[in-house]
Parts: sequence; C-alpha cells; structure tokens
Amino acid sequence: MNALDLARWQFGITTIYHFLFVPLTIGLSVVVAVLQTAWHRTGKAEYLRATKFFGKLFLINFAMGVVTGIVQEFQFGMNWSTYSTFVGDVFGAPLALEALLAFFLESTFLGLWIFGWDRLSRRVHLATIWAAAIGSNLSAYFILAANAWMRHPVGFAVDPVTRRAHLTDIWAVLTNTQAWSTYLHVVSASFVVAGLFVVAVSAYKLLHRDRAPHASEPGMFQKALRAGLITTVLAGAVLIYSGDHQAKLTARYEPMKLASAEALWNTEDTAGFSLFAIGDPSVGAAGPGGNILDLQVPYVLSFLATGSPSGEVHGINDLQQRYEAQYGPGDYAPNIPVIYWSFRLMMGLGMAGVVIGLLGLWVTRRGALPEQRWMYRVAMAALPAALMGNIFCWVLTEMGRQPWTVVGELLTAESVSPGVSLGEVALSLSAFTALYGVLAVVEARLLWRYVKAGPGNVMPYPGHGEREPDDVPAFSY
Repeated sequence: MNALDLARWQFGITTIYHFLFVPLTIGLSVVVAVLQTAWHRTGKAEYLRATKFFGKLFLINFAMGVVTGIVQEFQFGMNWSTYSTFVGDVFGAPLALEALLAFFLESTFLGLWIFGWDRLSRRVHLATIWAAAIGSNLSAYFILAANAWMRHPVGFAVDPVTRRAHLTDIWAVLTNTQAWSTYLHVVSASFVVAGLFVVAVSAYKLLHRDRAPHASEPGMFQKALRAGLITTVLAGAVLIYSGDHQAKLTARYEPMKLASAEALWNTEDTAGFSLFAIGDPSVGAAGPGGNILDLQVPYVLSFLATGSPSGEVHGINDLQQRYEAQYGPGDYAPNIPVIYWSFRLMMGLGMAGVVIGLLGLWVTRRGALPEQRWMYRVAMAALPAALMGNIFCWVLTEMGRQPWTVVGELLTAESVSPGVSLGEVALSLSAFTALYGVLAVVEARLLWRYVKAGPGNVMPYPGHGEREPDDVPAFSY
C-alpha cells in the first residue's frame, strides 16, 4: 500500500458517493419542471402539490450534490497535482464554461424558484425552474466533455519541453464523439433513476394510502406513479440506443476496456458475448491470459462492437503486445474481474429497472392499481437497483481506462502528487469517509421525513401565490 493506492481509493469513494446525487438532480429537475408546467396549463391543484412535494426532495438532493461535488475539485490539487498540471490548460475551458454558464445559471434560477413563489408571476416562476433544469443538464455536458477527453484526447498538443497539454481546438473538445455519446448515455440513465425515484416514492405512498391525511393524496400519487413509469420506459429506450453506440466507440478508442469487460483474451472475428467466465488462475501476470470456463452467446459481441456478427474484436493478449511495442514495458490491462462484473451488473441492474417500468405500465393501464402489496415493494426496490447500475457504469468507465488517466498520454502512476505521503492521504481519506457518512445520515433522514409527511394540502392564494398549511413540516423555500 502506498500513497497512489490510497489516492485512487479516495477518489473512487468520493466520486461514487457524489454520483449518487448527480443522476437524480439531472432527471428530477426536469420532472419538477414538467409537473409545474402541467399545473400552469391545467390549474389542477394535484399538479401543484406534486410540484412542491417532489421539488422539496429535489432541493435536498441538489444541496447534497453541491456539497459532495466541491470535494472533487480539491482532490485534483491535493492528490493529483501532476495530473492537474498536465490537463489544466485543456480542462480549464470546459470546466469554466460549466461554472459560468451552467452552474451559475442553475443555482441562480433555482434560488429565484425557491423564493419566488409569492413574488413572481406564474409564467416567470415557471421559467425559473426550466432555466434551472437546463442549467443542470448543461453542467453535465461540460463535465462529461472533460471526462471524455481523458478517454479520447482531441484538440490539444503536448509541449515537448514542459510535457503539458495545451488546448488547440476547444470546439473539437466540446464536439468529441465520446462526449456527446457519453452525455446521451448518462442523461438517459439519469432519467431512468429520476423516473424510478418518482415510482418508488409513489409506490410507498400508495402502499400506505390508508394512512394518507388528505383524501386527494392517493389520486395524486397514482398519476405520479404513471408519470414515473412513462419516464423510465422512454429514458430506457434512449439508454439502450446510447449504450449500443458507446460499445462501438469503446471498441474503436478503448479496445482494451472492451476486451477486459468481456474477458476476451485473443482477437476473434466472430466473438460471442460472455455470460459467465472464470479466468485461469494458473496463468502468471507476465504470460498470456485465458479462461477455464466461458459461456457465450455466439456473434453478439462482434455485432455490438462493430455492427457485424463477423466483425473483428481485439483481445487482451494481442492488445498488450501492441501497447508494449508502442509505449514500452508495463501491464496495460485493467483489473479484469472488476471490469467484467461491473459491465454485467451495470447492464443487469439498469435493464431490471426498465423492465419494471414496462411491467408497471401494463399493470396500471386504464387507471388500475395492483392489489398485491409485493408489487409496490418491487417498485421501491427498483430505485436502489438503478442507482447501483449507475455506480457500476462509472466503475467500468473509470477503472476500465486504467492504467491511464489520459489514454495514451499520461499514466495513473505518473499522475499522483509527488509530495503527498501515505499518512496524509490516509488522514484525508478517513476524514472524508466520516464526513460523508454523516451526510448520508442527514440526507436519508431529510428525504424520509418529507416522504412520510407527503404533499400536504397546498392551496393557492387569491392571485398567483401558494401557501402550505400549518400541519405540513416547514421547509425553507
């Protein structure tokens, strides 16, 4: 164990924790905006109640996302100064755009939305939540463009003296094929999470509808349940399409990641999709790898990677030889068991959520509600499954890039801060883990409190404002 190992653990833990909030923020911001639009167009009080109810949950999640995201910025300078020096000139542009155009847009208009219920006209107030939602999704694009550059560096040149990357074409960075494809995949996954969040909350409230303090609650959550299911299914269709496109880009730009995700050791023309594989433990680290068991669906991997069932897919052993000749001696394969199972868990958990959405639409057709209580519990379980699917997606994305931080340009072992000791990283890792544990408890208690409380009996003032009765827990808008 050394400082590099702990620095990688710290970045992985804080990133995964932060990403629990990101997809819900991206998707739920639009869901709340759509609910308020429905109230603006129809004037129905149930849409207003739903807007304020899910708006509270969105704000809690947004606040936690901001707090945990700040830590990511500090880590670049603390533990990864060599990496920051190399990428700083390139990352400066998209991250500045993210802060100036997206985050400030999001936070400013979200503040107007929070405090403008009784001060702005209904039309202007509706525009503020849409501006915040657009800002949230723009913010995601700029960050993902920077991340995509690490996997497919474009629009830059490396100074031969300083060995720093310099930006030569910002448009190439922002229109990177990996950027928009990853964005489509991440955003569609975010809407799956947001849809299943609405489904899970609605299922819980409908499961306990006999405890509802207001007669209108079950009807509101019945409509919210359908809206969440529709969101999940539509986003799931985009998720499948973007996932297919991501597989083809991975085969082109990160073939070692794809080969590792499939435990494909040797190049094949008609490669099958691996369902279950066990690596050969007798093979040494220096020798060519192999499997002692590999159950496959024939031709599927070649089709996913190339669009043809007979397309060529490069194997780990062949890629290792190629990279050694190109970059010098070293191990250029990531942790294959982690990548292999992350890929399967990502797909399995994500598709499980989409399937539950499809089944839910069928069960609730024509306004029906299931009588079996276990169906509501399955709907609630779909949310943590989708969140875990998102986490395994990022494990695959980031660990699959190893041993590189910037593919073909900068190794992870060369990216760590040279002056940071093992003890210093261990101290910061312990502090962040403890802090995040406290934040997790705070987040869970806040969400649980307001889910249990329900939407209350929100009624409009004479005019365009709204108020909440005294029996609803106070929440500072």
